[in-house]
Formats: sequence, C-alpha cells, structure tokens
Amino acid sequence: MDTDTANKAIAKKLEETGALLAIQKIVHQYPHCWRCHSPIIYRATEQWFCSVNGFKNEAVKAIESVKWIPEWGEDRIKGMVRDRSDWCISRQRTWGVPIPIVYCKDCGKPIVNDDTIKAIADLFRAEGSDAWWTKEASEFIPDSVKCECGCGEFTKEYDIMDVWFDSGVSHTAVMEQFNGLTWPADLYLEGADQYRGWFQSSLLTSVVYKGQAPYKAVCTHGWVVDGEGKVMHKSLGNGIDPAEIIDQYGADILRLWVASSDYHSDIRISKPILSQLSDAYKKIRNTARYILGNLGNGSGFDPDKDMVSAEKLTELDRWAMMKLDALIDNVKEGYESYDFHVAFHAIHNFCVVDMSNFYLDIIKDRLYCEKEDSDLRRAAQSVMYTILRALTRLMAPIISFTAEEIWQFMPHGAEDDTESVFLNQMPEKSGLTFDDAFVEKWSFIYSTRETVNKVLEEKRNEKLIGKSLEACVVISCGDDASYEKYTALADCLAEILIVSDVRVERGSGDTSFEVVKADGEKCERCWCYSETVGSDSEHPTLCKRCAEAVK
Repeated sequence: MDTDTANKAIAKKLEETGALLAIQKIVHQYPHCWRCHSPIIYRATEQWFCSVNGFKNEAVKAIESVKWIPEWGEDRIKGMVRDRSDWCISRQRTWGVPIPIVYCKDCGKPIVNDDTIKAIADLFRAEGSDAWWTKEASEFIPDSVKCECGCGEFTKEYDIMDVWFDSGVSHTAVMEQFNGLTWPADLYLEGADQYRGWFQSSLLTSVVYKGQAPYKAVCTHGWVVDGEGKVMHKSLGNGIDPAEIIDQYGADILRLWVASSDYHSDIRISKPILSQLSDAYKKIRNTARYILGNLGNGSGFDPDKDMVSAEKLTELDRWAMMKLDALIDNVKEGYESYDFHVAFHAIHNFCVVDMSNFYLDIIKDRLYCEKEDSDLRRAAQSVMYTILRALTRLMAPIISFTAEEIWQFMPHGAEDDTESVFLNQMPEKSGLTFDDAFVEKWSFIYSTRETVNKVLEEKRNEKLIGKSLEACVVISCGDDASYEKYTALADCLAEILIVSDVRVERGSGDTSFEVVKADGEKCERCWCYSETVGSDSEHPTLCKRCAEAVK
C-alpha cells in the first residue's frame, strides 16, 4: 500500500484491537518534491560519506583567495563549510554515474583500492560508465584482487554518485581536458543557491585534488521573477519565452534588460519593463544615429585627414572629452566588477544628459553653419568621431547587434579593424588634462544652462518667444563676483544657451535671468537674430558670419 492508504488501514486495525487511544488529523509542514510537488517519504538506508573534517581548514583558506561577487558570498560559503563535517555522496537512483566500489560476495566487505579503481577507470574510459550496468564484476575486476577472507568474487554497488560530485569535478573533467581552457577558471557564475551546491562541491573536490580553489572569482545572481514578483518556473507556467521577446523587441532589448538589472537580487521582467527599456535603447541608438549623420557620406569627414589637434578644440569640445574619459572609467569599472547595470546606466546617462541634452544640441550651429573645412566644424566632428568610436566599443558587450551595425556604417581611421567591432580593443582615455578650475567653470556653466532653460520654457509658454534663438538673455548680477564671472563667460554663453544674445548687467539682490526678444533680423541660414543681417549686399538675408561662409 502507499502511505496514505496504509495510514487508514493501520488506524482501523488499531481501533479494532482496542489499541487506539485517540486519532486526530494534524496539518503540518512536510517535505515535497520541488518538481511534481508530491510529498516525499523518508526511508533509512546505508549511505557512503566523504569526511570534510580532514581538510576543512584548507578549504576555508582557499575560499579567502577567491574574489566573491557580491562580497557577502565569502561569509556565506565559509559558514557552510565550517559547519559541515561530511558529505553524503551516495544516491538511490536508477540513473547517474555509479559509485565505483565492489563488495566481497562472501563476507560483504567493500573493496576499494588502487587496483580496482584503475580497472574501473580503464573500463569507463574505453566504454563509458554505462558499462558498469551491463557487465559483471568478474569481467573487469582483475583476478589478482582478493578479499581479506580469501574470496575472489564480487558484487557491484548499485548506488550512484551524488550528482553534485559529477558537476563538482567539472573543473578537471572540462578545464584540464580541452585545449584553449585553463585551470583554474576565471569565473564561476550561478544562482545564489549554489553555495551549498556547485560552488561548494567544486571547491571541496579541488582542494583535495590540487590544494586550491578551482576558480579565481565567483559571481552569483538572483532569480527571474514575473511582474508580480513570483519566481518563474516551468511547473508554474509563468515563464516568458525569450524568443517571444526577441520577435517583438529584438535581441538587444533582451540583452539590455539583463544588463540594466542589479542581478544580485531577484530580477523582474514584464512587458511594461521591456517597453521602458525599449525607450532607453532608442535614446542610445538615436544619439549614435545623429552622430553618424554628421560623419557619414556627404559630411566631408575623413578620420585620417580631418581630425584636429587638441590645441584646436574649444573648451566645449574639451568638456565633452572630459565626460567621455569619465564614461570610459565608469564603464570599464562596471565590466570588471561584473556590475553591468553600472555600465548600462553610465552609457545611457552619457547619451541623454551629456550628449543629446547638452553637447550635441549646442554644436548644431557649428556643424550646419560654419564653413565645411573650418577648424570649428572639424573640431566638432573630431570630437563626435572620437566619442562614437569609443561609445560603440563600450556598448558592444551589452547591445552587441546595435554596436556592430554602428561600426559597419561609421567612418574609420587606419588604426581600426573594420571587419567587426569585436576585433577592436576597449577605448583608452584621451590623455587630456582637466584641472579643478576647468571642472568648476563648466559645472557652473552647466547649471546656468539648466536655470536659463526653465526661464526660456516659461517665456515660450507665454508666447513671448518661439524658438530659443529669438531670445536675448539678460543676466542681472547683484554682487561683483557674479558680475565678473558672467562677464568673463559672456562670449560663449550665447552659444551654450542657444540664444541670439546674452547681456550681463549690474543689479541688486540674487542673480536673476530675464528673457527678452533679441535685437536685429533673423538670418535665414543660421536662424540667429543679428543686427548684421543685410550688411552684405550680395546676401541681404544673411548675417555677416553666414555671408562669409557662403562666399
């Protein structure tokens, strides 16, 4: 009988014989199979054990030599190893790798020595482990092997080896057997439950075998959960097929979802999350697309001929290079520490905040209105080329298909391998130096632009202006220090703020910003308002700068 049926029969028999004192149903926690969810029945049986006590200290020392990502992993596995005295290596299953031990047919003593192990190893190497089940012991145990009782006949062990032992020796069964692989492994990557599983079985077998850990670093991740926070399982039917995501969004969005997540804890996935990531992806892609439009065919830019020297870069260009250097540092640090979300967010913020909202927005005037081969235009193109060339390589490990597509469409200098972005090294920093005064100055300019943009938006809503180039920004300074600072910046602020004019005046109180209509006429080429429009008789609708550029 199965246990449920037997319980009822036993209770009935006890009641019939008068031996039943009382009966009551009790609901309590009981172990269940994780796969089919049926109750598990415990039974007593002989098992094989490996003692851990004999090399526990060496295992703890090996743990300390490994980089654990996140760091709490070290304490977790240390505690498990310290609390462990032995390892039950036998399992009662009908499949698996057999435990290579035979028993004396007469006295039942287990026989395991160098002769038997070599004979079994030779058999497995020649015919595979299934030969254990198909052959009799007499077919592979040498005649010279005898039990202490004198018997030379043996029976086989029918328990299998714990499957964690199988995976736990993969460091030697795989890493040492194949050309191109090295021992120890650079990284073991698995879920957070493997501190008692694969990470530990690999560690214990390796310490016994070679006296050190089989990995240089161990990285753990959480589980993928659905929008409600439930862990995805095939048995629950709440999984999402990656192929569906790829069909709808593309493979790079799936890769971006992984990279943007802090995977050390559980990771949520749902259609709203993927839709949000799709928007972030478009920001990165559109930044690259804009730069490509100003470097590709028709732009007149050749990296081997038209790159300008550092001396010809404007301060705005140098600011962009400073931001790129910081990006390179942040992304490389993110990759090296396996914090891919740090790399992704750094790339996304750089594209949106530093490039689209600031640098690329400001340099449009230079790109479209300066003479084609002027130093100002070439400087902007040189910086954009440097940025795109670096950005594409930085994003390649995450959004690989997009990076490859960009690489194939962008111009290249002689130093690039044009076949694939993946055949090129990660970018190095520019080598430019940026002192504290430069950083402080441009931090001040950046915050000024944010403040002025709010005032411009207010005047736009009031219908005083349409585009920002219709405006003149009047900066009223209440103290000498602010007045001197803004006066020194007056020449570049109109370009930075994308307005036609900036005036700095003395006032009272805190510094304030006022937007008024710009003086002069609108140049039909650069759209700036200037009193020089019409000063050239050949081009009466252009400002002085545009007339010279056209000529």
